[in-house]
Amino acid sequence: MISEQGIVEEIRKNTAIIKVVRSSSCKHCAEKDSCSVAERNMLIEVKNSLNAKEGDMIEVSVPEGTFVKLSLMVYIFPVAALMAGAFLGNFLSMLFNTDPSATAAITAAIFLAASFLCLKVFDKKKATGDKYYPRMTRIVSSEKNLQSGGSI
Repeated sequence: MISEQGIVEEIRKNTAIIKVVRSSSCKHCAEKDSCSVAERNMLIEVKNSLNAKEGDMIEVSVPEGTFVKLSLMVYIFPVAALMAGAFLGNFLSMLFNTDPSATAAITAAIFLAASFLCLKVFDKKKATGDKYYPRMTRIVSSEKNLQSGGSI
């Protein structure tokens, strides 16, 4: 499981908006001083399964396999589709005796657009299942505990 900690910014019905603070892995990164991602906090929406309150610090987790699968789909699939379209366009240009560069560029663009459409359809389908979403795994500290002087 990949876990990060964040602070509950807002509660909306049965979901919580979490501000995920800078990752602990950022501390060890060689590019941390020049990285714009490391300076920003992310807002994510998770199911409020632990009945967290605004101000609570919680742990949010995503299964590693899911994270890797989604990363491959988002980053590798469109590039692979682009390359497949370019190769197919080059092959088609020989069959139809057209300009190889133009045909490759057109089919590559079509395949790239199709890959984004496939990702959009997948995104709509995954909305029906919970396995691709981060989950609250525990409340690290609550706003009430911090105000009364309790330890973290």
